[in-house]
Amino acid sequence: MAVWIMLMFFIFTGCFKLLCDGSDSAEKVSLFGSSVIAYSPCLLIIDAYGELVRGRGSEGKKGPEANAFPVYLNKHKYQTFFAGKYLNQYGKKEAGDVGHVPPGWDQWFALVGNSQYYNYTLYETDYLTDLITNRSLRFLDDRSPQHPFFLMLCPPAPHSPWTAAPQYQKEFVDVKAPRDGSFDKPGKDKHWLLRQPVNPMPNSSITYLDNAYRKRWQTLLSVDDMVEMLVKKLESIKELNNTYIFYTSDNGYHTGQFSLPIDKRQLYEFDIRIPLMVRGPGIKPNQTLQAPVLHIDLAPTILDISGINVSSVNVDGQSFLSQMAPSLRNGTTRPFFLVEYSGEGNPTTDPACPRLGPGLSQCFPDCVCEDAYNNTYACVRTLNSKHNLQYCEFADTESFVEVYNLTSDPHQLENILKKVDPSVLQVMNQRLIKLQSCVGDSCRDVK
Repeated sequence: MAVWIMLMFFIFTGCFKLLCDGSDSAEKVSLFGSSVIAYSPCLLIIDAYGELVRGRGSEGKKGPEANAFPVYLNKHKYQTFFAGKYLNQYGKKEAGDVGHVPPGWDQWFALVGNSQYYNYTLYETDYLTDLITNRSLRFLDDRSPQHPFFLMLCPPAPHSPWTAAPQYQKEFVDVKAPRDGSFDKPGKDKHWLLRQPVNPMPNSSITYLDNAYRKRWQTLLSVDDMVEMLVKKLESIKELNNTYIFYTSDNGYHTGQFSLPIDKRQLYEFDIRIPLMVRGPGIKPNQTLQAPVLHIDLAPTILDISGINVSSVNVDGQSFLSQMAPSLRNGTTRPFFLVEYSGEGNPTTDPACPRLGPGLSQCFPDCVCEDAYNNTYACVRTLNSKHNLQYCEFADTESFVEVYNLTSDPHQLENILKKVDPSVLQVMNQRLIKLQSCVGDSCRDVK
């Protein structure tokens, strides 16, 4: 198999419109051959909070990093480049300090700590998205033409604090968050966290979320520029037709759904479904794949493209190269998959919201809390030609369960738990238990 070049844009905090630029998005969509139904199923590999293999940001150095996909690429003579946000705890002493460079990366420019657009710790004062762009362009100029390359670019946009570049701070002044679907709907029959917001939302919450929505779009205009410049660079060095480009995010995002102002920690489609667009050799343009793809599938897909035998690597995910480019691979799709999240809370009461008590977090604006210790759940998401279902269990004192039929209820407005045959619920429960405990190939044997 030919050795292919790869470029991956990993955009922190999902946006469901390609590059979020309403001006000429149709033209830019044509850059990508295929869009995919993609999900961020759990905090297992890399996410915005730095949970790496269920750690809290400093665990990766102790083992998992040694088995990350760039290590395999580097061994196969790939020139590797990383720039942007890595993990929340990166740069801290307990995580190896700023001197720690994970194995497998030839060039490494990681943001210390969480998302910032200026005054970050990379010892330069440019706008961070522009810095990432410039460093990556320099890497392409200086690379060896004798070996393939892999770039992973992780701008924090559109993560808070939503600081747009100066030239974009007046864009989208009239844009508001979409008012369709579950926007400002009550969280009836849902977990208690979805039942606590005031409904309808107060004007202060709506003003806040609309402002956040606009600012997020503004930050993504610099990402738009980055994609354009990288594609033009690949064209100029005559490598575009040899390169696979992935564009994706780490999680979805809600702005007013079920009266929750803004965040990303819930089990619903708006938080777990993410954009994933790919172009490259063998991929037909303007196609949408219906079979689900997960974050954990990215690494085996990248290894598959590089010619590495994926069966020799113990991974929970599976390559989706065969779905994008059937002429290159034969493969199968999964009928269901696991979604899980471990809730976060504060041990003390938020002084701004004294009536709420401890155990909660993200209680803004208007003391509407987006997370809690017992916002801990695991779900089976079934998506195939016959079924479009979601079954979720909460780890709380109620043993709360939510079930949705997304064929008839795509916005997950009605929890149909009490309408489902108990035997079906039992099957879902057993499948969930198996998916939570499986490892590697055994995950693909779960029925």
